[in-house]
Amino acid sequence: MPIDELNGATQYVMDLLGIFSFALSGAFIAVRRDFDVFGTVILSEAAGLGGGLFRDLVLQVPPAAFTDLGYYFTPVGAAAVVHFGHRLHDDLLVRKSVIFDVSDAGALGLFSVTGTIKALTHGFNVPAAVTLGAASAVGGGVLASVLAMEVPSLLRWDNDLYALPAVAGAGSTAVLHLTGVLHVGTAVGASVFAIALRLLALRYGWRTPRSHFWRNPFSGMRHQQAVVPARSAAPVPLEADTVTLSPLDARTVTIRRGDLTRGAAPPARDPRIGWHAPSLPHTGPEEAGDEPRRR
Repeated sequence: MPIDELNGATQYVMDLLGIFSFALSGAFIAVRRDFDVFGTVILSEAAGLGGGLFRDLVLQVPPAAFTDLGYYFTPVGAAAVVHFGHRLHDDLLVRKSVIFDVSDAGALGLFSVTGTIKALTHGFNVPAAVTLGAASAVGGGVLASVLAMEVPSLLRWDNDLYALPAVAGAGSTAVLHLTGVLHVGTAVGASVFAIALRLLALRYGWRTPRSHFWRNPFSGMRHQQAVVPARSAAPVPLEADTVTLSPLDARTVTIRRGDLTRGAAPPARDPRIGWHAPSLPHTGPEEAGDEPRRR
C-alpha cells in the first residue's frame, strides 16, 4: 500500500487514539496536582495536541487541532473521564498508576509512527522524518509537564526509557518505508513495538546510562579548598568556686562552671548586690527594715 494511502483514514484513527491516550496522561497529571476541571481540560488539550501542533507547524500546514472538531473534543472527553471518575482514581491511579503508564506508552508509540509518516508524505528525508516523529511523540507530554511545573520525563535520568521508544518507533517506520513494506499492518506493528519497549522499560526499570561527570563535578577543574571545621573548646572542669554575695552579707553560694558550659542557666541577677542564686539557705529570720548583719 502506498504511503499516501496511510495518510488518510488510517492516520486519522491513529491520531485520535494517540490524542486520547496522551490526553489521559495529561489529565492524570492535573488530578495529581489538584487542578480544577478547567485546569484538567487545559492540561489534557496540551498533552493531546501539543506534539501534533508542533509537527504541523514544522511542516507548515494548518494545524489539524484547529480544523477538525474531533481533534478538539477528544481531549475534553479524556479530561471528563479522569476528573469525574472517582472509582478510577481509587482503584488504579492512586495505587499503581496503571492507566497512566499504559496510556502514555500507547500515545508515545502511535504518535512516533504517525508523525514520521506525515513527515515522509511531505517530502522530508529519513533523518528529518525520524526526528520530527520522535518530537511529535514526546512534545505533548513535555508541554503538559511544563504547564504543571514538573520536570518532563524526557529530561529525567531517574525515569525509565522515554525518548528511546519514540525514536525506535519512528526509526522502524522509516526503515519500513525505505524497504517498501510500509502499510497499515506494518505501521501498527511499529507502533506496538514502541509501546512494548516503553512498557518493558517500566516493568523492568530500564534506564539510559548517566554521565560519569556528575560523580566528580570538579574533575579537571581547580578543586575548592576544603573547609576545616573549627575545633571546639575544651570543656571547663567541674571546679567549685565559693563566692561571697556581698561584703555586708556572710552568705555564700557555690557555682559550678561546668554547668554553664553544658547549657545550664546562669544565676539570676539582683540589682542590689549584682547577682544571687535562686535558692539560698537563710541563716535566720530577718524582719523587714533590719540592717544587714555585720561580721
